[in-house]
Amino acid sequence: MPLIVLWDIDHTLIENSGVSKEIYAAAFASVAGRAPVRPARTEGRTDRLILTEMFRDHGMQPPAWDQILSALEAAGAERETDLARRGRALPGVREALVAVAAEPGVISSVLTGNIAANARVKLRAFGLDVLLDMECGAYGEHSADRAALVKVARDHIQEVHGLRQDPPVVLIGDTPRDVQAALDADVHVVAVASGIHSAEELSAAGASIVLPDLRDVSALIDRLRVLAHGAD
Repeated sequence: MPLIVLWDIDHTLIENSGVSKEIYAAAFASVAGRAPVRPARTEGRTDRLILTEMFRDHGMQPPAWDQILSALEAAGAERETDLARRGRALPGVREALVAVAAEPGVISSVLTGNIAANARVKLRAFGLDVLLDMECGAYGEHSADRAALVKVARDHIQEVHGLRQDPPVVLIGDTPRDVQAALDADVHVVAVASGIHSAEELSAAGASIVLPDLRDVSALIDRLRVLAHGAD
């Protein structure tokens, strides 16, 4: 049976070293006409939600999404070189992506709070974009609700790949919001304690599978093979 694997990006695949918050600050300033005095609140939120909250935190009514989207795209494009210099792919990520992509029947894509343009910037900065089916992903412009992105990704994948069955889905992410999105969407989750949240926090959020990082590629592949056959 096919398996859909959907990867989070920040702190799961890459360390952005503060560039993400700089992108949000620049986008806010571009639209608001002044620099923010409060940083963006991220931790698994989608870009739609992050910027909406950012404007409200500053006592402002959020403007039209198209205006925010354009500002985010411009801010991300301007920082790709800086991201490549300051950030890094996390340990084991490249090997894990290669191994998952090589698994028969597996479709490996992304489910990220980043808008599509900035997801590409972040992955391209470290040569990871070519290891994922970026066309079928679900991105931060699609919904403010992370759980809703699961259906977006599943629908995209079924349409592009011509799947008639409804294959199992696995989210791989580093925050309790990733775990909650999987639980809300009734799909599997593999939590990775590679961000600011501990393995204990991720387990408490409801993740039954928690890895310390992605360096043990064999363990990850074994887990995915089990999930592909319908077991937890």
